[in-house]
Amino acid sequence: MFTGIITAIGHIRAVHALGDSAAHGKRLDITTPAGYLDDVALGDSIALNGACMTVTAFDAAAAQFSIEISAESLRLTAGLDQPGPVNLEKALRAADRLGGHIVSGHVDGIGQVSHFAPVGESHELRILAPQALAPFLAYKGSITVQGVSLTVNAVRDVPQGCEFSINLIAHTLAHTTLQYLQTGSRVNLEVDLMARYVARMLECQARPAAPGQTP
Repeated sequence: MFTGIITAIGHIRAVHALGDSAAHGKRLDITTPAGYLDDVALGDSIALNGACMTVTAFDAAAAQFSIEISAESLRLTAGLDQPGPVNLEKALRAADRLGGHIVSGHVDGIGQVSHFAPVGESHELRILAPQALAPFLAYKGSITVQGVSLTVNAVRDVPQGCEFSINLIAHTLAHTTLQYLQTGSRVNLEVDLMARYVARMLECQARPAAPGQTP
């Protein structure tokens, strides 16, 4: 589990194929700020751009670790198949502060930036999400974008899906890879865990009772 509070910006230094077909995944070598891996062990979970991954090798002195990502995970995420900056968050500890919201590290869908521009001292970020995620997006609700816990400021259904708006303060931009976004960028999205359960409960309540069952 995670909180959506990014603890460092890493960099995918190299991408290695684990096989010679599309059915094979990749091994990613990621560099981190100095000291970031001092409390990391093999098998630990670290989220990369919001996707939970397992540390398969690391060198704390060199500030570098590796993960293996399956072809399926590559298909369902954005930005983890090529070198570049990534948001990093270590798994939540029981005694840690929950500064963002409860995040599982499982990407629910890929969105596309439809607008990104300064507004006063902040930036407005608008993202077009898949229609399947529309029931989980609500005004003042939580959403994870590239692993960052954010608050939805507005939401509207459009023919292409569901567009939502976020206000980004300067601190968030300076300490995450969201600073590199531009119109057309693809981003990993994870909806709020509570919204997912509420939607499921409502779905079950709306379903007609089977013969012999008490409605």
